[in-house]
Amino acid sequence: QVELVESGGDLVQPGGSLRLSCVASGFIFSRFVMSWYRQAPGKERELVATISSAASGGMTSVADSVKGRFTISRDNRKNTVTLQMNSLKIEDTAVYYCSALLSGARYWGQGTQVTVSS
Repeated sequence: QVELVESGGDLVQPGGSLRLSCVASGFIFSRFVMSWYRQAPGKERELVATISSAASGGMTSVADSVKGRFTISRDNRKNTVTLQMNSLKIEDTAVYYCSALLSGARYWGQGTQVTVSS
């Protein structure tokens, strides 16, 4: 059974940093694309960052809104995908979700709250 467990969300001041982690289980982690999404109150869920499988070289992409501030990475030995978030802005406030795309089906974690506020 696929399980994704996020951690690392917190309250942080503008300009601060957070590191989100997602531990995956129930599938061969290294073989699949992993992503981070976020959903702010009253808004649709949006893609933040994606990292390809190990076989595809772990290629990364991030949304324009976070480019230069957020970095996605993965550790295939620990079945973990990480989102390093720097220079946080108030508009980054959202619930952040880890997601795996497995053979056409998308799986989600329970989410972790990130609040950026002074």
